[in-house]
Amino acid sequence: MSGTLFVVATPIGNLEDITLRALRVLREVDLIAAEDTRRTAKLLTHYGIPTPTVSFHEHNSRARLPGLIAKLESGLDIAVVSDAGTPGIADPGVALVRECRQRAITIDPLPGACAPLAAAVASGFPMDPIRIHGFAPARAKDRQQWFGQLQSDLSTLVFFEAPHRILTTLSEMSLVFGNRPICVARELTKIHQQVLTGTASELVGQLTNTRGEFTVVIGPGEPPDSPQLVSSDESIFDEFCRMTDSGIARRPAVTALAEKHNRPARSVYAAIESAKKEKAS
Repeated sequence: MSGTLFVVATPIGNLEDITLRALRVLREVDLIAAEDTRRTAKLLTHYGIPTPTVSFHEHNSRARLPGLIAKLESGLDIAVVSDAGTPGIADPGVALVRECRQRAITIDPLPGACAPLAAAVASGFPMDPIRIHGFAPARAKDRQQWFGQLQSDLSTLVFFEAPHRILTTLSEMSLVFGNRPICVARELTKIHQQVLTGTASELVGQLTNTRGEFTVVIGPGEPPDSPQLVSSDESIFDEFCRMTDSGIARRPAVTALAEKHNRPARSVYAAIESAKKEKAS
């Protein structure tokens, strides 16, 4: 008889955010497959859990998977944990669960901490429906294309972003999502937890500390048939200035604004020049 794969949610920051059942299971299983054994060791040491661990992350998941399956089929119980939160969200845990499902190995999920849901709850945005994504693409071109795909989704959307890209990402989001409400949650459950809401352009100015882990929530969009306000020349000029100040070249900035406001590029350029002259006079 095969063993059981326990999918165990672990704290996303505060070590107290773990269930009593999760602690018991981590003590009783034969092995813990951890995304980062050093990070998991801190949790295990804190609670005095001696269970051995083995690394299981995106770079070794293919090589490690057959051995874990063999152990399960031999009758051993294994717990899979991610760096933080619920396994299967932006980590390789889902590959092990899928393989177990195909081999009829028992899977027992233990609910617990989840950064996307914690951030969504803190945002105050409606969560029916809600879509959870992983990390935003690292390359600017891929990220902009990704945002373009998300733009038409009127659901509440959640994704992760790296600290060194968060300001650039918010600047790019202001071009795509306009006045759609955004929530940025930094260092959730930790001492320096910070939750900010506003438009993407407003948050660029509000976010003075970019250290830590970020979860971004995009509030629901307006349906296509809702009345749309025509952007003034001054507002377009202000957006253009924010874009170019963040390092985006003039031509791509004009093109992006034309797509966002559904206006010809020459009309956007004329609006920028008109506002520029008005401000100079």
